[in-house]
Amino acid sequence: MNQIYDIAKQVLEFINDNKGMLYFVILSIFVGIEVIGGVPTVLHTPLMSGANAIHGVVIVGAIHVMVHMEEPSTLALILGSLAVLLGTLNVVGGFVVTDRMLEMFKKKK
Repeated sequence: MNQIYDIAKQVLEFINDNKGMLYFVILSIFVGIEVIGGVPTVLHTPLMSGANAIHGVVIVGAIHVMVHMEEPSTLALILGSLAVLLGTLNVVGGFVVTDRMLEMFKKKK
């Protein structure tokens, strides 16, 4: 029972210490839902390609977290590096898919 109490206490302390980040995440979710919900069905494919490019925020966030760690640990550095790698792949993939879609609409010479 004490373990559950300790975990709950840690979670509440984390929430209390990171209110600004939590508000930012919640606001981002609502803005994202409103932006995506207002798009016609015809534009969903190009929008999703652009959304993949927006995942560059993952790269910036992972780099920011790795630079500002108080006590760097091997696990944190590995996870941060993995986040940067996967975020980069997602951004590049988004641009590649968008480029291929735009090529379909170009007139052939």
